[in-house]
Parts: sequence; structure tokens; C-alpha cells
Amino acid sequence: MAKQYLVTGGAGFIGSHIAETLLKRGDKVRVLDNFSTGKPGNVPAGAELFEASITDLKKMAKAFNGIDGVFHTAALARVQESIDNPFESNEANITGTLNVIQASSRAGVRRIVFSSSSSIYGDTLILPTPENVLPNPKSPYALQKYVGEGYLKLATIFWGLQTVSLRYFNVYGPRMPLQGAYKLVIPIFLDQKAQGYEMTITSDGTQTRDFTHVDDVVRANLLAMDSSSVGSGEAINIGTGVNYSVNQVAKLIGGPTTHIPPRVEPHDTLADISRAKELLGWEPEVEFEEGLKRTMEWYETMTRKDTDR
Repeated sequence: MAKQYLVTGGAGFIGSHIAETLLKRGDKVRVLDNFSTGKPGNVPAGAELFEASITDLKKMAKAFNGIDGVFHTAALARVQESIDNPFESNEANITGTLNVIQASSRAGVRRIVFSSSSSIYGDTLILPTPENVLPNPKSPYALQKYVGEGYLKLATIFWGLQTVSLRYFNVYGPRMPLQGAYKLVIPIFLDQKAQGYEMTITSDGTQTRDFTHVDDVVRANLLAMDSSSVGSGEAINIGTGVNYSVNQVAKLIGGPTTHIPPRVEPHDTLADISRAKELLGWEPEVEFEEGLKRTMEWYETMTRKDTDR
């Protein structure tokens, strides 16, 4: 029998992919989004749309009726934005998460899978990084995600919910944000190359990232929702266990580069994914070179559509 799931932020990058995959396997899907960052065009055909903000508990609570599980991907999900707009970011990422928990509990939802972030580790020297490393948030956004994880743990104790938090490492792929001041290095490089500019590499480009394809992130979410081995507020890394330098990314994309002054950011990220393998039976399937190729093909299609308008 098909189950019904709610995807908060289901018009966004990761949420829309989760919604689409659920529909393909025969589940019913309701998308909750206020389109502050998500796009109406990302909502997959067949999904029920409920337009509301997670900061408005009274309005959004109706979206949780009849729901078996919630994929909570809605967030203001950029470090610099959390610094520039700390109150707005805090309201969405902490109060919004607490609202999702309360609405879920009142509606009898079975489980919440929360989209957390590897940014909570800060600039750790322990690589690969396991989940038991002491968090060291270096931005309001990172702190907000860590607080969200804490609320999810408490939800299993006080509010009768099964919960699990997935700490994503540098997710990329089709539908990743292409606009705004907070987009990531891959779309920045793709934009610069498309416009005939040099790709700007901060510092010496030796800083590394554990890039994780969105398809692998989606699989992790579905396994976390279905697994009988989790549900008590576990935090689980979702990465590849392999990292690439910014210089390597630029070389794979191809084109001239230039260097700009360094900024405050972790020098390296690298996930220890032992817990994901053990508890979820999950490991990444998309190698970075293949994932980047798919992303570049999607980008070319998107920019071609924009040109043709």
C-alpha cells in the first residue's frame, strides 16, 4: 500500500529530487514550500502542493494531516546569508524546524528525516570526519543545523516521533541553485566559463571538498525513512569518503583560471561514512567525474533554454 509523505522545501534543490523519486516508486507526495528560494517548476507532476512557510505553524499544520513521514529539507541554507540576515535565518532554520516537529507530533507522523549539514564540524583536523567529532560551528547556519539536530533528538523523547538527521557533504547536481550570492563553487565555475571569464579560485585552490551527488543524497533519505535500524535521533554523515581540490574541479570543468584572496572557510571536508553503511546499508554510487559530467550537461540545457526565451 502506498504511503503518503510530506517534503518540506519540496520545490528546492534536494527536496524536489526526493519528491520526484517518491512519486516514481508509487508513493503519494505532498510538497510544502513558500517559494522563498524554491521554484514552482521544480515541483514534480503528481505531487500535491501546499503553499506555506514553515515559520507559520498555524497555516502549515494542515499539510501534515494523513502523513506517514516527513522529509524536512526546507531551510535558508547558506552560510553567508545566515551572517547577513541572522534573525531571518534563525527563524527559518530553528523555529521552522521546531514547528515541523510540533506539527508532525500533533498529526501522528511516524518519522522525520532532517536535512542537516557537515558545516557543523567547522574546520576540523580529523579527516575523514566521523559523527562523534565535537561540533564546532563557524557560522549561524552551522549552529542552527546543530540546534535542529538537538530538537530532533528531543522529539524522540518527549513528542513520540522517530527521527534521524543526515549531515550532507557538499551536495551538487541538476537543479542546484544557479542564482544569487550564495551559490556553490561548481555553478560559479560553470557560469564564469559560459560567460567567457576566468574561473576564480580562492587562495591557492588546494582546499578540498567531499562532493556528493544529489542522487546519492536522495537514496540516503529514502533509506533513512524506511530503515528499522534508525529513528532515535541518530546523526549520519552522507558524503563519498573522497575529496577533490578546487583546482581539480576547475581542471575537470576546463578553462582559464585566476586566483583571488582567501576567505574564512574550512580548508578540507571529508566524510567518514561508516555509520551510513552500517545503519542504512548506504554508500555512494555516483563518482564525482560522472556526476560533474551530468551536472554540466544539465547546466548547458538550462542556459540554452534561457537563451532561447
